[in-house]
Amino acid sequence: MSSVKPPKKSAKTSKNIDKANEHSDYDGRIRAEMLDSFDEELEMEIDDDRMNELVDEATKSGNQQDLDRSFYFKELFRLQGELVKLQDWVVHKKLKVVVLFEGRDAAGKGGVIKRITQRLNPRVCRVAALPAPSERERSQWYFQRYVSHLPAGGEIVLFDRSWYNRAGVEKVMGFCNEDEHEEFFRTVPEFEKMLIRSGIILIKYWFSITDDEQHLRFLMRIHDPLKQWKLSPMDMESRRLWEQYTKAKETMLELTHIPEAPWWIVEAVDKKKARLNCIHHLLGQVPYGEIKHEEVALPDRVHNPDYLRNPVPKEMFVPSVY
Repeated sequence: MSSVKPPKKSAKTSKNIDKANEHSDYDGRIRAEMLDSFDEELEMEIDDDRMNELVDEATKSGNQQDLDRSFYFKELFRLQGELVKLQDWVVHKKLKVVVLFEGRDAAGKGGVIKRITQRLNPRVCRVAALPAPSERERSQWYFQRYVSHLPAGGEIVLFDRSWYNRAGVEKVMGFCNEDEHEEFFRTVPEFEKMLIRSGIILIKYWFSITDDEQHLRFLMRIHDPLKQWKLSPMDMESRRLWEQYTKAKETMLELTHIPEAPWWIVEAVDKKKARLNCIHHLLGQVPYGEIKHEEVALPDRVHNPDYLRNPVPKEMFVPSVY
């Protein structure tokens, strides 16, 4: 009895199968890349969960998630998509945007800034987090070192603390004298009006937390080896001087809340709500539209039959531990 042999695949059929497999492989790799991008946020959220556990341990309270986790992720990704549109609009219209983030230590400013910049081009949206002034900078006009970080057309600059250091930490810690403090309040409204007249869009946020919440967040940092670097002697002193910082903040808001550059208060006890609320509000401060982009098509790669890839010595590779 003769066996029936399967029909031979033609070269054309084999080629089509290979292309289909290659296409499927690319689809899988693209999905993996997208998941990896989302994992950036998940990694930060896992870190938040770890911090929540430390809070529970320190306070013996149950971990309460006030904001539904799935809603938070969906809304955050949606808002980040809008931030990309805003970025395109800023570049297209050559806008100059400055956003100030102020608040007490551990108020959550850094977490919001991370979520804003996470999907954006660092050449368009950059963070200015200035260290303590040098001896030379102390002898300059107070605002001089901040001016060099202001945006050109098509840029967004996020100040993680700003010239308002003089109204807060410098006043409370005695790093400026009374004359310098008073001169700051005389000058800053005119300085900000000058920025706005130059075409800069200036947005100012104050992140507000309670006494108890700051206490808990400091405890988290004390008990978490991955966060202890955030604590400095200055932070410890700011905790002790809570009331003095409150008075300084009240004076600052009273004297610098001007129509041209008002302060916006972000209730930041709930970190997730604070992030969503701040980003949503920021998007509403700069009227923008969607910029249409030409469809992107990858060009065919040039293959040179004479090209031979040189072997790479094994000792040059990072060991594959994982």
